[in-house]
Amino acid sequence: MEAIYQYAWLIPVLPLVGALVVGCGLVSFPEATNRLRQLNAVLIISLLGVSTALSFALLASQVQGHLPYRQMLEWATAGDFHLQMGFEVDPLAALMLVVVTTVALLVMIYTDGYMAEDPGYVRFYAYLSLFSSSMLGLVLSPNMVQVYVFWELVGMCSYLLIGFWYDRPAAAEACQKAFVVNRVGDFGLLLGILGLYWSTGSFEFDLTGARLADLVHAGDLSGLIAAGLAVLVFLGPVAKSAQFPLHVWLPDAMEGPTPISALIHAATMVAAGVFLIARMFPLFSSIPLAMEVIAWTGAFTAFLGATIAITQNDIKKGLAYSTMSQLGYMVMAMGAGAYSAGLFHLVTHAYFKAMLFLGSGAVIHGMEAVVGHNPASQDMRLMGGLRRYMPKTAFTFLIGVLAISGIPPLAGFWSKDEILGATYGASPWLWLVGWGTAGITAFYMFRMYFTTFEGKFRGDDTRLQAQVNQELGIHSHGDHHGHSHGHPHEAPWTMTLPLLILAVPSTLLGLVGTPFANYFEELIHTPGLESAAAEFEWSEFLTMAGSSVGIVLLGITLAVSMYLSRRLDPAAIAAKVPFLYRLSLRKWYFDELYDSLFVRNSRRLARQVLNLDARVVDGLVNLTGLVTLLTGQGLKYLENGRAQFYALIVFGMVLGFVVLSAVT
Repeated sequence: MEAIYQYAWLIPVLPLVGALVVGCGLVSFPEATNRLRQLNAVLIISLLGVSTALSFALLASQVQGHLPYRQMLEWATAGDFHLQMGFEVDPLAALMLVVVTTVALLVMIYTDGYMAEDPGYVRFYAYLSLFSSSMLGLVLSPNMVQVYVFWELVGMCSYLLIGFWYDRPAAAEACQKAFVVNRVGDFGLLLGILGLYWSTGSFEFDLTGARLADLVHAGDLSGLIAAGLAVLVFLGPVAKSAQFPLHVWLPDAMEGPTPISALIHAATMVAAGVFLIARMFPLFSSIPLAMEVIAWTGAFTAFLGATIAITQNDIKKGLAYSTMSQLGYMVMAMGAGAYSAGLFHLVTHAYFKAMLFLGSGAVIHGMEAVVGHNPASQDMRLMGGLRRYMPKTAFTFLIGVLAISGIPPLAGFWSKDEILGATYGASPWLWLVGWGTAGITAFYMFRMYFTTFEGKFRGDDTRLQAQVNQELGIHSHGDHHGHSHGHPHEAPWTMTLPLLILAVPSTLLGLVGTPFANYFEELIHTPGLESAAAEFEWSEFLTMAGSSVGIVLLGITLAVSMYLSRRLDPAAIAAKVPFLYRLSLRKWYFDELYDSLFVRNSRRLARQVLNLDARVVDGLVNLTGLVTLLTGQGLKYLENGRAQFYALIVFGMVLGFVVLSAVT
């Protein structure tokens, strides 16, 4: 078993090799590489399949009790400074390796059907493989420097994938927005890492936490400074995991192809922020103020995302705000000290949210036969009744909706209920926010399901199509040729098979983390504490679970009344609370606020700097050139090479000094 650990470095390297081979082929022999598109896809999927097998072997070894394995090499040395690089496999890393590789593998299989007609098919696979390699390298990183390197590589891949259709203005703007917003968080993370090294002299996760706590306890470092460093580090996860106030990039990132939404913005990249909090939990847990900031940031983000998702008509953007809300649950759990609960929800959410996103992609794929390749294919107002045309997609989507809503015994119930129970012990107010958000989650997810799959199909309503097209700015109805045709249809097997596979962990995975037999807690226990199962009490469990299921059923009942039985009119309710409706529909006006505060002011500052550069800096440079020119022109008449002339000049200057002396 030890030999498997020695070759763990192959897990990120194999996808990197696939990306390099296909990428070099696209650069050197583009026509031949694009003709062999299926062969390239098989190569990349096969290499990731080997990484997946190795990841499962490592997880099995960790479950059996193998000690964490660490392999390091000297990377850089300067005096007393020593920087090591390598990899570390522990229960947290092994678990994340399995989550990333399995979701990435299924997404790559799904991509073959979804991107079959796209001219960038091969390039897309190269990007997917590069991203998978970067994320796997991040998971295996043993110190903060290596984490930061792969953190930036993940961000770069996100930029490439969100802007994959770079000829679309919306996609080009979305990838720039994601890049800029993430740079804000990443700069805070970099400052935090440097500050921690300045104070502790180490980049190691455990050492920085222990040394910082000792420094604060001894009075050698202010507790406020320590909290500030921790919050700076937390800014990285705030951006990457789309937490308030750096959440605004995630919905716009839906402009990328749907497989990317499933891989990056549901299961892996956005989970990197929660993973980093977990990896640096010894640091955060020693600073109560930082834990408070983390907990309330997550709680508010969970509520914010849920309230915005209520009114979204774009199916992918609704899922994006749902992702933001669920990530808020995970961050809230970490801040409340519920380490294993946050990670458990990360794992269960990765599978059912990936299934939901891939299901939305299958819906969009089917709707394009009716409304063409345009944003209207994502608008739920043109859907309805799709269960008759797409039964497999509808079935798996319903499982995902039940799981994320927290219906027992599906996976989401166990992980979300554990978070609510833990936060109640930390702060009843945190629990109240999470409990209320659970009801909102059930409402908007069933609203999404009913609007998409139940009732009458609305895609053939020409008046509604015209209204939606006008609102979305679509000038010609239908596909690129301006014609609509056909009916919605089930996706090919390469797209439905991953959905059916993902439905299994979405249904059963929660059983490994039940409160009465918590195998997940035994594997992933809080750092620095011995794994010990708390004494289980049925009365406490039934009270907490009953309250969470109760609020969920209330949300479902409201969704049934508004979008299935139609006993309540959503438009009439919105008209009674216009301010709240507009607040949700306009995403709490964060985009407008940031545009006013940052974008416009940045442009104004840039114009002022441009004027300063043109008038002052360029003026000084031009003045220097003018003085040089004039003095050069004058001196050329004096420098004529005649000794008599030079003597005359010297005599004149001496005479001038004599006269000046006589006068004074």
